[in-house]
Amino acid sequence: MMKSKFLYIIILLFSSCYRVEDKLEPNISYNLDEKFFQSLQNPSTPLTDEEKKEDFAKEFIIAKRFAKEMDLYRAITNFKRAEILADSQNCRFLEIQYNILLCYFLAKKYEDVILTFEKSSLENVDKSFYAFEDLLIILYESYRELKNEEKTAKILEILQENFPDMEKNIVLSTALLEGDLYKIKNIADEKKDQTLNVMLKDYQKTKKSIKTAQLLNIIPGAGYLYIGQKKSAFTAFTLNSLFIYAAYECFARGWKAAGIITLSFEAGWYFGGIYGAGEEAKFYNERIYENYNSQKMQKDKQFPVFMLKYGF
Repeated sequence: MMKSKFLYIIILLFSSCYRVEDKLEPNISYNLDEKFFQSLQNPSTPLTDEEKKEDFAKEFIIAKRFAKEMDLYRAITNFKRAEILADSQNCRFLEIQYNILLCYFLAKKYEDVILTFEKSSLENVDKSFYAFEDLLIILYESYRELKNEEKTAKILEILQENFPDMEKNIVLSTALLEGDLYKIKNIADEKKDQTLNVMLKDYQKTKKSIKTAQLLNIIPGAGYLYIGQKKSAFTAFTLNSLFIYAAYECFARGWKAAGIITLSFEAGWYFGGIYGAGEEAKFYNERIYENYNSQKMQKDKQFPVFMLKYGF
């Protein structure tokens, strides 16, 4: 009878806890330097003497100088001035609009990238446009960052149709950025990529189980100790012990109301601790994954931004 009651309490306890999803949500970022900008090709020809006489030319030259110095916000300002001064029929007009979009992308202003694109003549370009592949990469990554799945899928289709090799690189990059272990494994097996397989094996060896962390935290603090958080483990154990003792003393002295209030606080700490242990295990796994991939993706140029060919 006592065993069945205990089992019922355990089941009730876990059914009361929020489930922590065992899905990675890593935050992997890149660093840009002057070497990257210098490595990008400059597809445009220098301004002719005739072009230099036009109103837009001065702003265009200044904007390019700012952009090459990674002063992106000043570059955007001057490119926009050049856009206003240039005629829409000017052969430089699309180049100016693309440079504005590129500046926003490099500055990680993804909403501005899309707003700029949708208001520009770039919506009508095709494969004949010199930076069409780069434009698709920029749009794909911007829509992905903004979690617009429909537009992301559409851009991926266009990439697959026109630039199939780049599409494969983008798919792998996305899987790495989003921590999609299943997709990474499939790509690694398909490409027979030992580097990816080694990374996955190392990660699996060092990751912590979310379920184990929550189960262990039935004993307050044990789940935190499992993921190496000794201070949190001590705090959780101490607080729960104090609340349990306080509730016991209240009931023992006949202070039922105070006992119920104290016990309700303890229930919050207890169930919250179980959920928290799962969250911390998830957070631990994400940091481990980020450590494995951040430097690798930077070194191997696997971020979409490093797949661009053209600069200023």
